[in-house]
Amino acid sequence: MPRFDGKKAQKPKPDSGHQVPVEVVVQQAVRRLKLPKPVIHTSPNEDFAQVVHVPTWMWVKRSTWGPVSASVAVEGVTVTATARPRKAVWSMGEGGQVVCQGPGTPYSDAYSPKASSPDCGYTYQRASLSAPGRKYTVSVQVTWDVDWHGGGQTGVVPGLVMTAERQLVVDEVQTVVTR
Repeated sequence: MPRFDGKKAQKPKPDSGHQVPVEVVVQQAVRRLKLPKPVIHTSPNEDFAQVVHVPTWMWVKRSTWGPVSASVAVEGVTVTATARPRKAVWSMGEGGQVVCQGPGTPYSDAYSPKASSPDCGYTYQRASLSAPGRKYTVSVQVTWDVDWHGGGQTGVVPGLVMTAERQLVVDEVQTVVTR
């Protein structure tokens, strides 16, 4: 497997018969990947308040979750790198964290309004009133692994991360019983 230790590659001397090292071409292919920034969505809608003790569904925009490839050819060595998202780690702002193995499921009327997300959800325990700006900062980190092949070799570059964040208001609903 190639090393990514930051050392500069030695350029071969003309007519030496040596190819550029594969790891140098792998680094270039990985740098050329255009990984999308995740787009955060929630239900209740992220533009409205979430509610304490009511399940919040989270997902990233589907178009930001899928393979991305790039190829580079240098001095007769061609490398193709393909990145695939592996997981999304959500930090919910009140201290909770959720690890989702996919993009999450968008909420729809096919589900009960009281239902929790089947694969990526969170239930707030505290309102965001004491948080800065009275909102929680919610972030998602999508981790990508890159499989590459070229120059007669294959390998993996794990753990590239793309991050997004947004503010969410979380309110508490009080009930009043009258007789």
